[in-house]
Amino acid sequence: VGRVLVLAKTLERRVDRALEPFQLALWGFDVLATLRRQGKPYRLTPTELSRATMLTTGAMTNRLDRLEDAGWIRREPDPADRRGVLVALTTEGRRLVDAALEARFEEAKEAVAGLTSRERAELARLLGKWI
Repeated sequence: VGRVLVLAKTLERRVDRALEPFQLALWGFDVLATLRRQGKPYRLTPTELSRATMLTTGAMTNRLDRLEDAGWIRREPDPADRRGVLVALTTEGRRLVDAALEARFEEAKEAVAGLTSRERAELARLLGKWI
């Protein structure tokens, strides 16, 4: 378990370095990429975002505040629920996450470059089983 924890921190630092030119960290990239994967109009409720990124609603609120301050997301009234809010990717946020995707995928490829394709498949299987 200790090795997995060390690996997780190492991988997060690698991702943060890869995303640094975009003024993004992994936490922000995850939220923006989750919205981007939804397709147009690139929006979800905060609860849906929390579930998709495996965060508490409190942690998500903090992240949304920071991403909104940066101009990468906006909160909109939910037309299906008068009390609800939708989180939407702004045009600037979409451009940013699209540009950062290539760097993120390249870093991920480099992170596992020392493993054969068979080892990568076995690792994915074992991690999936463990989780």
